[in-house]
Amino acid sequence: MAKKKQAKAAKVQVGSEEQIGFHKGALATLAKEREEMMKILQIVEQLMQMHIKGLKDLGVDLEKIAKEAKQAGKAGKQSSKPIEDILK
Repeated sequence: MAKKKQAKAAKVQVGSEEQIGFHKGALATLAKEREEMMKILQIVEQLMQMHIKGLKDLGVDLEKIAKEAKQAGKAGKQSSKPIEDILK
């Protein structure tokens, strides 16, 4: 009887250790994925800033467009125009 209890306890210990290892591995992988996602986000942000600067250099008033879009949203009239048409 004592041997069965010891075997069962050892089995539970191994199962618990496997689960701990699994969760630690998953967290390590997800942390690396998050780092890569942050790199991608930084690149996207840089590209957006470049395009914003380009539009400003061409004389496009982005603040005016943003205010108009905000006012249209408040009036309950969501613009159904594509962004390409709004920026023209």
